Amino acid sequence: MNATIDVATFLAGRFPRVTGRPSGDFPAFNAPAEQVLEVLRSLRDEAGYDFLADLTAIDWSAAKSPRFTVVWHLLSTAGHAWVRIAADCADDARPSMPSATGLWAGANWHEREAYDMFGLTFTGHPDLRRILMWEGYPYFPLRKDFPLAGRDAPLPDAAVAEETGAALKPAPYMGGPFVASAGGTMEAGEPRAADQSWTERSEKPQGNPKPEA
Repeated sequence: MNATIDVATFLAGRFPRVTGRPSGDFPAFNAPAEQVLEVLRSLRDEAGYDFLADLTAIDWSAAKSPRFTVVWHLLSTAGHAWVRIAADCADDARPSMPSATGLWAGANWHEREAYDMFGLTFTGHPDLRRILMWEGYPYFPLRKDFPLAGRDAPLPDAAVAEETGAALKPAPYMGGPFVASAGGTMEAGEPRAADQSWTERSEKPQGNPKPEA
């Protein structure tokens, strides 16, 4: 079977709990977390979606539950078709999802990035550790409650910190991945630090000031 099939019909016939998901580009579906590996395997083995192009996550904010959603983008290299699968993490405080490394080796680094940036764990991952930030870094930069300006944190190398007398300083940030909005105005979609974006022309305040009420 190849990806020229109607993927909605294909999934409906095998997974009644899978539902359609609003999408502006290609077919997208919501799957239960406990069933998502079976859904992904079926799409790979029976529908021709052989390539995991991307795996990422969404933080809807601490005010919503489920707070975190994991998203897989699959491509059929023969059928030139895409499909998006999403699954919500059941636990907002300790979000987790089964690892897809048993289906695609490339899921290894994608899942490590989601772990590093969002604090999501992937059960069954063979080597789940940070891939961009250093081990021991206490924050998750792509969560909605992470300030636009970043947070001060000690340099990972004690010898470098001792020599330079410096800590890791927040960089100025004007837009980018932290300001994407799922709906409403852009301001409403930003983290709770709308006033923490500066240009290089002025000195950034130290610490993490909170917006005035």
